Amino acid sequence: MKLPENRFKRAIAERRQQIGLWCSLPGSYIAEAVAASGFDWLLFDTEHSPGDVLSVLPQLQAVAPYDVSPIIRPASNDTVLIKRFLDIGAQTLLIPYVQNREEAQSAVAAMRYPPDGVRGVSGLTRATRFGRVGGYAKRAHEELCLLVQVETGEALESLEKIATVDGVDGIFIGPADLAASLGFAGEPDHPVVISAVEDAVERIEKAGKPSGILTPNIAFAHRCISLGTTFTAVGIDAGILARGTESLARQFQEQGS
Repeated sequence: MKLPENRFKRAIAERRQQIGLWCSLPGSYIAEAVAASGFDWLLFDTEHSPGDVLSVLPQLQAVAPYDVSPIIRPASNDTVLIKRFLDIGAQTLLIPYVQNREEAQSAVAAMRYPPDGVRGVSGLTRATRFGRVGGYAKRAHEELCLLVQVETGEALESLEKIATVDGVDGIFIGPADLAASLGFAGEPDHPVVISAVEDAVERIEKAGKPSGILTPNIAFAHRCISLGTTFTAVGIDAGILARGTESLARQFQEQGS
């Protein structure tokens, strides 16, 4: 059995724009409902959601038949968490709160088997198709994709150093935490934050790495794409559900008042 191809990894390496949806609602039924919506990638979040390894597994299974790439965000840059997500078949991980070159190197090591890394070896995982993928341990890194998230002022200062780490396939800017780090908690659209994000996108591009961002601000999403983002998340499932249902209810509440 062949090693599954990581289409997302190839797309961003070729700088083909990938539009994504952030999925913070656990559940395979919801994941399947949005899998055919037309997005290039879905981010299954376990940092700021109730999701975990056991809830992500059925999500991966649910979206597997569809033409969409799943990406997983572990709760932290933790070797054990990374290993568990890789073993259940995740091929692309977004590691949060990477502050410097050393932390980026640690994430790379967690993605790779010895002697190049520290990932634990098991031959009977879902990732190996339960032992059916020949040479998996030697070739896994070819189809694994590592995205690191920079989301503080300190991380921005180390941006170019992070970008030089071999094994980092893309750099993602986290506007919400960046806003808090810069003194504007809850204000990701503040002009200072916007300026910092735009500058980061341009610097990442100059450093030769694909860049990504999450913003439900459609106008700003287009702005980021024009500046050079390659993987751009433009909405959050929980936000779409909450705001959409509020809007629907409000139409009838206003009619009845």
